[in-house]
Amino acid sequence: MTEIRSGAVTLKGNPVDLAGPELKPGEKAPDFTLQNSKLEDVRLSDFAGKTIVLATVPSLDTPVCAAETKRFNEELAALDGVVSVVASMDLPFAQGRWCQAENVDKVVTLSAHRCTKFGEDYGVLIKGGPLDRCLARAVFVIGPDGTIRYAEYVKEITEHPNYEAILAAAKEAVSA
Repeated sequence: MTEIRSGAVTLKGNPVDLAGPELKPGEKAPDFTLQNSKLEDVRLSDFAGKTIVLATVPSLDTPVCAAETKRFNEELAALDGVVSVVASMDLPFAQGRWCQAENVDKVVTLSAHRCTKFGEDYGVLIKGGPLDRCLARAVFVIGPDGTIRYAEYVKEITEHPNYEAILAAAKEAVSA
């Protein structure tokens, strides 16, 4: 049975339950199979040997998620050896359309719409409330060896992650 972390994060100050464990630095990142905008399966193992900044967001069609994805598109693209991945429950078609409309071409967007196991494995699957089955806002920096180097579960879903800490962790993982 999947662990439920009651009130792990909030949405506009209201407690939100998340399914799955809270992953920590030093743990192996769980593998996954998600879909890209061309409906192709993409696995974590497809990025083996690279540093991955994996962000989970409720939906690209919200202001904070959009701003976060655009910022990663700009800032992480400048780092050699870093792949930026943003996962949400948005349909692959919607992700592709959004990226095209917003000129986001350096972030790999992946859809978890068929796979709640991904959200459970990463401890970001929202249970109940208005965002039921969406993914909570979190960011994981995964080193080339598949080990989590940085994990941030953003406590208030409507707020931004700590971009400076994420960039520092990504740079450190690349140079390690």
